Amino acid sequence: MYDELTKVDIDKMKEELEYRITVVRPEILEEVKFARSHGDLSENAEYHAAKRERGRNESRIRYLRNMIKTARVIEVDSKEGTVGLFDTVTYYVEEDGTEEKVKIVTTLRRDPFSNIISKESPLGSALMGAKVGDRIKVNVNEQYSYFIVVRSIEKGEDDASLEIRKF
Repeated sequence: MYDELTKVDIDKMKEELEYRITVVRPEILEEVKFARSHGDLSENAEYHAAKRERGRNESRIRYLRNMIKTARVIEVDSKEGTVGLFDTVTYYVEEDGTEEKVKIVTTLRRDPFSNIISKESPLGSALMGAKVGDRIKVNVNEQYSYFIVVRSIEKGEDDASLEIRKF
């Protein structure tokens, strides 16, 4: 399965990849060399920490390369009056009588603690394409679902202000 990402997502990943290869990798290499020069490696905490950091960086580089290589680039174009990517949606939760607001983004830029959700999440996928006034069933899993009503849609755009997930 390919991740559906925007051109901005890809550009942000390429930028981070370039930074990790040209800046972070040489810095870590120097740290490893410096720590190695302290002698006995079996009890050298600085050396082991530097090697762990090198492993994390190399892992992130592999992840970014793979994401860039396998991503399916999608366009951000939703019709006026319907929920699409980067739109902010206010909805009413029938179950508990509350009103909530979320922004729908690609998986790479989600931040559920800030009410920024992925279009692949149960709520995000249920909202995509909805209109104001629509009553929607959100299927969380086989045992639990709930109903919401779309109250408003604020059209958004992929302005590159949202960071990509680090891990």
